[in-house]
Amino acid sequence: MPHIKKIFFRFIVLFFFVCCPLFAQKDYKLWLQYEKKTDSPIISDYLSNIKGIIALENTATSKIAQNELQIALNAMLGSQFQVTVKPEGNHKIILGSKLVLTPEIQKAIGSDFERINEEGYIIKSVSIKNNKHIVITGKKDIGVLYGVYSFLRLVQMNKSIKNLHLIDAPKTNIRILNHWDNLDRTVERGYAGFSLWNWQKLPDFIDPRYIDYARANASIGINGTVLTNVNANALILTPQYLEKVEALANVFRPYGIKVYLTARFSAPIEIGGLKTADPKDLDVMNWWKNKAKEIYKRIPDFGGFLVKANSEGQPGPQNYGRDHVDGANMLADAVAPFGGVIMWRAFVYSEHDANDRAKQAYAEFVPYDGKFRDNVIVQVKNGAIDFQPREPFHPIFGAMPKTPLMIEFQITQEYLGFSTHLVFLPKLFQEVLESDTFQKEKGTTVAKIIDGSLSNSKLTGIAGVSNIGNDVNWTGHPFAQANWYGFGRQAWNPDLDAEVIADEWLRCTFSNDEKFIKPVAAMMIKSREAVVNYMTPLGLHHIMDTGHHYGPGPWVSDLSRPEWNPVYYHKADKNGIGFDRSKTGTNATAQYAPEVEKLFDNLETCPENYLLWFHHVSWDYKLKNGQTLWNSLAFKYQEGVDQVKEMQDTWNKTGKYVDKERFKEVQMLLDIQYKEAKWWRDACLLYFQQYSGKELPVGVENASHSLDYFKSLKFPFAPGN
Repeated sequence: MPHIKKIFFRFIVLFFFVCCPLFAQKDYKLWLQYEKKTDSPIISDYLSNIKGIIALENTATSKIAQNELQIALNAMLGSQFQVTVKPEGNHKIILGSKLVLTPEIQKAIGSDFERINEEGYIIKSVSIKNNKHIVITGKKDIGVLYGVYSFLRLVQMNKSIKNLHLIDAPKTNIRILNHWDNLDRTVERGYAGFSLWNWQKLPDFIDPRYIDYARANASIGINGTVLTNVNANALILTPQYLEKVEALANVFRPYGIKVYLTARFSAPIEIGGLKTADPKDLDVMNWWKNKAKEIYKRIPDFGGFLVKANSEGQPGPQNYGRDHVDGANMLADAVAPFGGVIMWRAFVYSEHDANDRAKQAYAEFVPYDGKFRDNVIVQVKNGAIDFQPREPFHPIFGAMPKTPLMIEFQITQEYLGFSTHLVFLPKLFQEVLESDTFQKEKGTTVAKIIDGSLSNSKLTGIAGVSNIGNDVNWTGHPFAQANWYGFGRQAWNPDLDAEVIADEWLRCTFSNDEKFIKPVAAMMIKSREAVVNYMTPLGLHHIMDTGHHYGPGPWVSDLSRPEWNPVYYHKADKNGIGFDRSKTGTNATAQYAPEVEKLFDNLETCPENYLLWFHHVSWDYKLKNGQTLWNSLAFKYQEGVDQVKEMQDTWNKTGKYVDKERFKEVQMLLDIQYKEAKWWRDACLLYFQQYSGKELPVGVENASHSLDYFKSLKFPFAPGN
């Protein structure tokens, strides 16, 4: 029976792999559309000369690469590309990792293998015995798969594939999605339906979406997935659920994707029958070591644990008078014999130290620099508060040179309008990654810290909190797919420009027509700044309504913990607005390197897009544009609204380039975004006007409702909460 079950499983995987991409709806297929090429004579003429695909190896990953290439080229070119193992003849695409290449091909590739790591790939046009071929290779079969997706991206984008010589490899070794998915299939801060993981039907029912999820991630180089919420449930570590996790791991493995789980620190008590979870307790240590053995026996390539400890009510080592090092190292010792990793989150803040929430993670973690085990990587949010529309980079980056750090971005739009707002997040990611920490010298960017190039760290990573659910289009908004895509591309290469990513995604997802690409790409690039303008301009932050974080709530002041209240962050009064984090305030600027501290600490030199993040500023203060702070704030809110109107105008002209379903869907969502941008502008300006006592400047529209009306709005069933 086990043998029959395995055969059946492989048949199901292959069946859905072959069929789903061809017949699925356009918005389901993400950026793997593989539309027939009718407008690219350069590609079609050249590829029409290619006689087939030579497959030099037969691993599960190699078969996926062969199938993807065959299906995609057949769909795009209307030809029948056959897979063979015979190297005879001319004009073939040759697939195979380094170990299976013939001596002739190895010679043609030359020293290129020295320029890639274990996941890298080489795509090269070669001539062997007067026969012309395109070789897609890597040190391992996963590199070949990545190379196939890169090659297909070129074809999708109508790029020339003559005289190819591409060499690429990921700059980080953990490129991972964090699913905040619960075992009941709800998704915390998820806005695209229920969780993909149908725990009730697993392990025996393999939803075809699991395969397509793996394909999509492999196509952009994502190699890990944390299946469960950071607010963890210990039940995931029980045999009943580990069997289900194993089934998912079996699906993802050929695509180069490892599964990870979140570890609830109190699991030894909750499911282990112990009386304590003290990391220094011998029974606790042994419980985790035994649990690790149990998991790795089922899943030999299990990635490890992501841990949220002593944060927002989650249990942790501090419950027992221990510290983060004690907790992380105990778990690290449990998974180390199997090659596992512990990703320990630095997102901590305490109601007992409400002086400045932005300072707390730095204060708690920087003293531990260099004390964590080699297989521990500290996961740090991109900013010191919580995934705001704009934050300065987290001061921990640049302050822990002896500790591997991975950055945590939020792909889901918890604070950016959920999945009803079009926000191209790679622009936000790029802004953070390019930030100069001055850890060693000028040019010490966040990207160089997380890719390990400064410290030669062997453990590097970048994480993205997912917004992937069971909606037909996966992400709730067609353009939110671009944030998943962009995250993967920037995780592979943190130096990749957001404009390049927008161009790639649009061409693969919609059309190569320049009349479509140019205006829509420009719209995407401007979209993040538009959201900042109509939500939190000039450095304002965390003024969303509380709990669900949907819509404005700068007036909220009655919650039990001060740092949960928006008034804590904007501190508006008759004298001005903003959080003073300079030397005259909480001195949070001192957590940055001296060059950065000097920039942020001085009201005159602080970048205006961070002004109210670091300073409490008079309503009459003159900005660089010559306008008062009050007028500038009002104009920014109006600018954000106007920018969304421009986005609507741009999209309304794209109907002839886009299928009617996606065109109409985006059109309706932009209508919602425009209404909500005006809601943000009106509610915030009415509220802050109470303190400034000033009229709106000419050019800023008056509110459509009273402040009391906006305060009365309640959303008890907002999604993702």
